[in-house]
Amino acid sequence: MTMKVADYILARLSEWGVEHVFGYPGDGINGLLAAWGRAENEPRFIQARHEEMAAFDAVGYAKFSGRLGVCAATSGPGAIHLLNGLYDAKLDHVPVVALVGQTHRSAMGGSYQQEVDLHSLFKDVASDFLETVTVPEQLPNVLDRAIRTAYARRAPTAVIIPADVQDLDYSPPTHEFKMVPSSLDRSGWSAVPSSTAVERAAEVLNSGERVAIMVGQGAAGAREEVQRIAETLGAGVAKALLGLDVLSDELPYVTGSIGLLGTRPSYEMMRDCDTLLTIGSSFPYAQFLPEFGKARGVQIDLDPHMIGMRYPYEVNLVGDARETLLRLLPQLERKKERGWQEEIISGVRRWREVTSQRAEVSADPINPEYVAHCLDPLLPSDAIITCDSGSVANWYARHLRMRGEMRASLSGTLATMGCGVPYAIGAKFAHPDRPAVALVGDGAMQMNGMAELITVAKYRQSWEDPRLVIGVWNNQDLNQVTWEMRAMGGAPQFLPSQELPDVSYARFAESLGMTGLRVEKPEQVEQAWREALAADGPAVVEFLTDPAVPPIPPHATWEQMEATVESIIKGDSDRAGMVRQGLKAKVQEYLPHRKKASDDA
Repeated sequence: MTMKVADYILARLSEWGVEHVFGYPGDGINGLLAAWGRAENEPRFIQARHEEMAAFDAVGYAKFSGRLGVCAATSGPGAIHLLNGLYDAKLDHVPVVALVGQTHRSAMGGSYQQEVDLHSLFKDVASDFLETVTVPEQLPNVLDRAIRTAYARRAPTAVIIPADVQDLDYSPPTHEFKMVPSSLDRSGWSAVPSSTAVERAAEVLNSGERVAIMVGQGAAGAREEVQRIAETLGAGVAKALLGLDVLSDELPYVTGSIGLLGTRPSYEMMRDCDTLLTIGSSFPYAQFLPEFGKARGVQIDLDPHMIGMRYPYEVNLVGDARETLLRLLPQLERKKERGWQEEIISGVRRWREVTSQRAEVSADPINPEYVAHCLDPLLPSDAIITCDSGSVANWYARHLRMRGEMRASLSGTLATMGCGVPYAIGAKFAHPDRPAVALVGDGAMQMNGMAELITVAKYRQSWEDPRLVIGVWNNQDLNQVTWEMRAMGGAPQFLPSQELPDVSYARFAESLGMTGLRVEKPEQVEQAWREALAADGPAVVEFLTDPAVPPIPPHATWEQMEATVESIIKGDSDRAGMVRQGLKAKVQEYLPHRKKASDDA
């Protein structure tokens, strides 16, 4: 049988080691779908409920596997739906290739059904590489370049294949003028900075007395080296949200997350340090870094395009984190004075006591912090954790401690809702032998998480370890935006935009043959997590949480906390009340507990 273009594309993907393609069918990729049938589903087609979810699946797969994520969609609406997930890959620097259908070449320019100008549509999100295959001889070059570029630039790329081209007989490029051949191999490489730049960086770090380190996802391959740097310099280590799994929180000088969702020790370390070393992070919030002119700075980043941003660093080292640190370490002097690091360790210890106290504060019906606090010690040491955007990200960032071989991620830069469940699906295909836990708000579950439970149910038999636990914070409020309105605009909750219907996510899970648990009392929280983690298949456990517990930023003073909560009581009692009856009394009850916790901190 003659090989078609679609057959060749699938075969080439397999040669690149691609094992899964996440997608949704449509007639714009009918040729590819037929080829999948002829290839006996190799690489395996994973059917999402929606093209956006397919892109998120691919991002989650790439984040947790370190390999290329691939998604596929039809022309027109299918292509449009991919965009949000691909932007998530672009902003978080994740290698993903999108295979996109297009209407027949003969219909182009004729306002044909589902005809969309895909080059205009994708020119920003796939700016590193975007091409349309119009003749077979463009392959394999176009596909190879899309894959190589995705890996090299850590970015999404896109290959558009018109429907009629997919069904053409494949013929390779020949040894002729205006033909572009290609080759498969992609050797490993590492960028390293110059020795002079490393010497300058060492001078800055050696001169510092109070060194703070901040790591992001770019430091993930340098765990041991980061630990050695911190111990040599007597430093503390704060973690950007995308770098939470870079270092174990069991190390006493690791201060946890940084930023609006960060910890008090991270804030205080940055406030008081005299030297800053940033490794593999483009953390955007300068107000959480040392004041300009107060600290000397060194940055390490693989991407020259991302270097020198966010802070006036004195030395910018362009290179792979591990290779750069290996060259830097021999030039560093071990600091004898450990008072600074001991101060950081003491602050971390106090912070953990405070978070425990905060989690124990009574709420109506359940304190959302308590839900995450109970989960933390129960997590398996090899768990993969995903988190959606929303107030749940506050509790994820502050209460879950990374240890062992845990992996964790969220939508760090795009901060899009709806990624938690598809990320976990992608993670399960990347590591079918490991448990996955997705932390999701009720807004994200209603947006698309419930539909993706169908995908979970469809593929549950594919995973060696069947555990995929989805924890839902059900507070019937789009809570993060509600708090942002209050804190930034001084506005009370606007119910028409913020209030959500109460949906039984547990019952929906049960209707799909999954374990479903609904928790309405604090005393049920820990046992519910235990049951979900011990289930012999996917589980959804929903917690009815109090929307009145504020995700107060780490730098807030007690006076600011009190003023914020008091203004909420006043503002919302002037309107139609809050989400729940009796909320005013509950918030007033909450104040003295918060004051004690803050004073202790």
